[in-house]
Amino acid sequence: MSRIGKTPITLPDKVKVTVADGNQVTVEGPKGKLNWELPKAISLTVEGTKLTVERGSENREVRALHGLSRALVNNMVTGVSAGFRKDLEIQGVGFRAAVKGDKLDLSIGYSHPVLFPIPKEIKVAVTDNTKISIEGIDRQLVGQVAADIRAYYPPEPYKGKGIRYAGEQVRRKEGKTVQ
Repeated sequence: MSRIGKTPITLPDKVKVTVADGNQVTVEGPKGKLNWELPKAISLTVEGTKLTVERGSENREVRALHGLSRALVNNMVTGVSAGFRKDLEIQGVGFRAAVKGDKLDLSIGYSHPVLFPIPKEIKVAVTDNTKISIEGIDRQLVGQVAADIRAYYPPEPYKGKGIRYAGEQVRRKEGKTVQ
């Protein structure tokens, strides 16, 4: 049995979970509301402040979906109560970022500024012109926005310039030497 799947989820205060017909899970909390549909062979039971995810059969696919479903519901509960955050850093001379309305303006060494459209569910803040903070209640969306922004100029190994996650280690390479 899945060790992740059989672990119960503890509900924090002010978080409400409802399971509607068709395995539609709705999680409401102080930060917002998230919806997700459980796979057909997976069921969710709410008992007071504990959530348990159970599977209907022992098929390989169902066993794989058991732990996945529990992790996704746990991420929903954490998202509506505490939220998720990713931090990015920009390294490079003259590289900077700014939020302009619903777009993130990145000046990262190209001949033109890169304008990244910010989704409605995500809050982006820029401090010191080089530190980008991405916050939201959907863990997958926060991570995807951070990965999309990083993909415009990933850190390069020779000078270390580019957009990196906060605390990310970039392995540096030695350049060519003159003989």
